[in-house]
Amino acid sequence: MKVLERLPRENGRDYALRVIKENIIHLDLEPGSQVSENELSAELGLSRTPVREALIELSKVKIIDIQPQKRSVVRLIDYDLVEESRFMRNVLECAVVELVCEMVKPDDVERLRENVRLQKFYLDSFYPENLMALDNEFHQTLFEIARKAQVFSLMQNISIHFDRVRSIALSTVKDLKIVQDHEDITNAITRGDPAAARELMEIHLSRYKIDARAIRETYPQYFPKNA
Repeated sequence: MKVLERLPRENGRDYALRVIKENIIHLDLEPGSQVSENELSAELGLSRTPVREALIELSKVKIIDIQPQKRSVVRLIDYDLVEESRFMRNVLECAVVELVCEMVKPDDVERLRENVRLQKFYLDSFYPENLMALDNEFHQTLFEIARKAQVFSLMQNISIHFDRVRSIALSTVKDLKIVQDHEDITNAITRGDPAAARELMEIHLSRYKIDARAIRETYPQYFPKNA
């Protein structure tokens, strides 16, 4: 497990939650793997209480199965939950990108374009973790431009199912389209074309369906048998 640096004024529960989520999304805690409160507490330098609280929070969104008196388990990939996460993001992000077309300023466009330039660099250099961080930053920037930053924060918990599949796709799918999607969305925003921006966002957030076969073939152990 990768231990991240604790942020200033970040309480123990939020720190544990952030670290565990990041490790689940980036497969350092793989689907089906066991996690122990005691071991997590020792690695993070925390007492068991904030770690337990973080695991309970993750169990509420069905990414962790808590087994009393035993180790908890990172759940296998459930495409019903992935689709539910995608549905929520689609509703929110399509509405946000339409707002962005109305509210965007030249400095905002430059932020988006600089992000896409960096994505192209890391795509060519094949740094999937850096690409994932920039992908997240791109979407977060849209919410910030639309003055809906708090909505983005609230969306993050249930998005973990969708984000885990996105992370796998970045290292699995050869003909990756997401960076081109982001550039096309930015171009539609620059033109002030909300209908095109919305349509492009819908296509972008549905790509996991296209990627599903490649992911299953590469990581069959991450899925329930006969699912």
